Amino acid sequence: MNARRLSLLIALLTAWVAMLGSLYFSEIAGFTPCTLCWYQRILMYPLTLILGVALLRREEGVAWYVLPLSLLGAGFATYHYLLQKTTLFGSGAVCRAGVPCTVAYINWFGFVTIPFLALTAFLIITLAMLFFLTAAPAATGQAEEEAI
Repeated sequence: MNARRLSLLIALLTAWVAMLGSLYFSEIAGFTPCTLCWYQRILMYPLTLILGVALLRREEGVAWYVLPLSLLGAGFATYHYLLQKTTLFGSGAVCRAGVPCTVAYINWFGFVTIPFLALTAFLIITLAMLFFLTAAPAATGQAEEEAI
């Protein structure tokens, strides 16, 4: 397996773990997602499909589809995390209806919250896609050999 396929696989597995983790937190643990959580889900869930299809089809341009979603997701997750952990943004006007975005359902080690987990996933996917862009494509013979 060449470096590009490995980076694609890492991004796919990260997206799957993030999606399944968010479903666990909402459907099994019973944590109701806030508005910002929904935005992050909207940006993460399609990545599982996009990355899966790209891996199967050996899509060379996948990074250009994934990076906008992962960077936007990282932005939402960063804002959400700062909203929970600091007073930098005040009361969180985005989440006035329903569950407040400042609620931290988990707080592992005093800093790991659900937005922190989402941010980590978005950053891993972003870094994997940047590596995908900079890694040399497989030689034609190697690509044919891997397909067998």
